[in-house]
Amino acid sequence: MEIKIGVRHIGRELNVETEESAEEIEGSLRDALCTEGGIVVINATKGRRILLPAAQIAYLELATKHPRTVGFGFSGGSD
Repeated sequence: MEIKIGVRHIGRELNVETEESAEEIEGSLRDALCTEGGIVVINATKGRRILLPAAQIAYLELATKHPRTVGFGFSGGSD
């Protein structure tokens, strides 16, 4: 799954690939926001771990991974 993370006072968003589900990421953020100084931990692909202070996260965009199609699509039949 691809995650886009907006961080307060930062112009660029972070893009992270993870095997975690949207529910796991959302739960981690909810838990971190309920505790003072909470940290969101995202286990990214290739063995990376991303640790973010929950209070500094402006938004999370969770998107399932869709395979990219190759070609020009369906032509609509023969003439």
